[in-house]
Formats: sequence, C-alpha cells, structure tokens
Amino acid sequence: MNRTQFVCNECGYTSPKWLGKCPACGKFNSLAEEVIAPPQSKKGAPMSAVSPSRAVPLSQVKFETYERVSSGISELDIVLGGGIVRGSLVLVGGDPGVGKSTLLTQVAAHLAKEHKVLYLSAEESCSQVKLRCERLGLNSDSLLLLNETNLEAAEEAFFSAEYVIVDSIQAVYTDTLTSSAGSVGQVRECASKLMRIAKSRGITFFIVGHVTKEGTLAGPKVLEHIMDAVLYFEGERTENFKILRAVKNRFGSVQEVGVFEMTGEGIFGVSDYSSLFLSDSRGIAAGAVVTPSETGNRCMMVEIQTLMAKTAYGLPRRMSLGVDLNRLIVLIAVLEKRCGIPLGMQDVYLNAMGGIRLNEPSADLAVCAALASAEKMIPVEKYTAVFGEVGLTGEVRGVSFADKRVNECLKMGFRRVILPAKNMKACEKFKGKIELVPVTYVSQMVKTLFGETK
Repeated sequence: MNRTQFVCNECGYTSPKWLGKCPACGKFNSLAEEVIAPPQSKKGAPMSAVSPSRAVPLSQVKFETYERVSSGISELDIVLGGGIVRGSLVLVGGDPGVGKSTLLTQVAAHLAKEHKVLYLSAEESCSQVKLRCERLGLNSDSLLLLNETNLEAAEEAFFSAEYVIVDSIQAVYTDTLTSSAGSVGQVRECASKLMRIAKSRGITFFIVGHVTKEGTLAGPKVLEHIMDAVLYFEGERTENFKILRAVKNRFGSVQEVGVFEMTGEGIFGVSDYSSLFLSDSRGIAAGAVVTPSETGNRCMMVEIQTLMAKTAYGLPRRMSLGVDLNRLIVLIAVLEKRCGIPLGMQDVYLNAMGGIRLNEPSADLAVCAALASAEKMIPVEKYTAVFGEVGLTGEVRGVSFADKRVNECLKMGFRRVILPAKNMKACEKFKGKIELVPVTYVSQMVKTLFGETK
C-alpha cells in the first residue's frame, strides 16, 4: 500500500504529517505531500536491481515528424508554432473571467468535427458548458462532456478520446494523495499522471490553470516543467482585446503573441493590429512614438506613450506598463547625462499601447524619443518610426531583424525610419522607398526629431 509523507520544497525536510512551519529552514507553508511507493517487481516483491538503460548515438536516432492539427483559430495556431501537436500537453493560464474556458470550448467544438474530443469540466456542470456552447453558437454532437473531479474515475474516458480539455488542474484530484484538490502535491501528481497518459497513448491535453495575485501560475513550478507548452491569456475584464503569449513551447517560438477580440459570439483572432497598438492622436499629442516590435515570426507596429508632470514630492515617481521599469530608469539617466534633458524633477509615466510587453532592447531608442518629446512638448511626426538599442554611453547599437522592421514600416505607410547606423547596410535595399535616418548616438536622434541637442 502506498504511503505519503510531507517534504519541504525549500530544504527537503521530511515529516510524517503536515506542518505549517518547516522545523529545519523555518519557511511557512512549504511542506507538500508526496507519495512513498517502493518499486514493485512483476511478482509484487520490491525490485532489488534496475536494468541499465542503453545510450543511442545521435546518428542512429530516428527523426520524428510531429503531426500538427489546426485549432480553428489562426492566432492560437501561430502561438503554438503552427498548430496543435499530437500527444502534447498545453497549459493555458490566466485570470478568472479572461476567457480561457471560452477559447478552449471553441477549440474543442472545432476539433470535434473530425476527432474525438472530451471536455472534462471539474468546475462547471455539463449543463453550464452546454449553455456556453449555445451562447457561442457551437453545436457539435460529437463533443463529449464529463463532469468529474476524480482523475481515476475520468481516466477510462480519456482512453476513448484524441483530445482532452481539463478545466481546471486545480479542481481535480487523485486518490493517491489524501490532501485536498488544488494543493501543491495534488497539482503535481495530477499533472504527472496526465503527462504519462499523453505520452503513452498519444492523447493531446489542454489544461486550464489558475494564476496567483502575482500573475504566475498557481501550484508548484514543476507544473510548467512537465508541460510542452505554457500559454498565458492576458487582458482586462473591461477590455475586448486579449493577448495570448507563449512563455514555453517545445515545438515553436516563445516570442509569438496572439491578439484576440472578445465578443458576444466568442473569441476571434485579430489580424489587423493597427487599431489596437496605434492611437488616432499619434502625431498630434507630444510623447507618442511608434516602434516596430519583433515577436516571433511577426513584426508589429507598437506605439509608446509617455506623460510627464512636475513632481509634488522630493522623490520623482516612475511608472511603466509594458516596458521594464529598471530599463526606463536607465534610459532616463542616459537622456539626462548624454543629452542634457532635465528629467530629475519630473514624474514619468510610460505605457506600451494594447497591453503588449516590449521585452526586446530594440525599443530603447523609441522610449528615449517619447521621453524627449514629452519633455519638450513637441510631437513626433505621425509617420515616423524609431528603433534601436541604447547603451549607457549614449551609443545606439544595432538590433536583429532590422530589414524586417523597415519592411513592416513600409507596409504600414510610414515615410521615415530612424534606425542604428550599424543596421544601414542590411537596409540599403529600401532606399528610395522610405527615408532612412541612421544615428550613432541618442543625441543625434534628439537633434533629428527636435532640432536641438546638448
């Protein structure tokens, strides 16, 4: 018979019962339940030896082509790397009410037209799922619904399906552990069991996961390690536009971002990003600059907006949405020291339009341009785009995919691009089609846009 013990996630201390505080390291709520099960032989006796595994040379490993199936939503296929891979585990996390269940219900209804699909609803009854399908206009007789929280009771139903949606991993439990559903041990054990079923039988699992107040997936970090793909569905409840980003993908890029629009008829992918990431007041109000952002295999034009106000306190406030706050503080220091732009007594607020995150350094120069525009109260011309990495010396460094960024600016109707001088060689083919302004230092960019420098 299997026994359980409680192990501290911080120091490894073991206890036969749960403790609120670890006696070894002093951490609170760090003990998680684990199963103690000695390996058994075919006759039931514990195995005394393990047969060694044989290593295989790389040249003898057979190349396996992964079969991909369309989810019916093009934006989701792009984030997944081209479609759903058979036998994979996909974890979809997000805040309550953001649209995770709605998105996966649409995917399940589309797949059920040609495949056997099971929707395991551990949080809602089958009638509630049917009500959502009727609201979305989804009528699929081949879609199987199951309301069950016990994983062992639902395991037999898994074997008759090709695709399974588990909603959610925090609501199901296994009889192997005595702890309640949603605990660290239950989430880890349930995820491990689903992984073994997926890999041994080639069943694809979509697993819904809750997030904590900090915005990370609830449960142990091993939950993300087990999954083949981890997707975050983000967006405010009051906004119609949602963003799906991949933070892990074994079958594709983690830089991909999918944009969705929430309507009364369901969630639909958005292919025209200009209305989401660009504002109508661009070129009229000061402090707004457009930069081409490379996300995976796509390039999107994103507007960066800044606002400055005289501080009412001794320590100026800096707030950033979509751009790393530490990066913003560094760029403010570069503008003050290298360009003579006084920002020391100004509250600075920065926002990347549409809720997108600009993690790549190519947005540095655009942030500097937006800050300079807001301080000087001079708007940047509507059809001017800026990109480049900025160093502490004020140098503008080259970035990757410069030709792709300029090409996207050309397609979107922009007339001028300010770019690093080191990327000019790769963009020579666009001369005559769009004005290219190479800069080596931030001060040159400021002089080009506003006609003055230090």
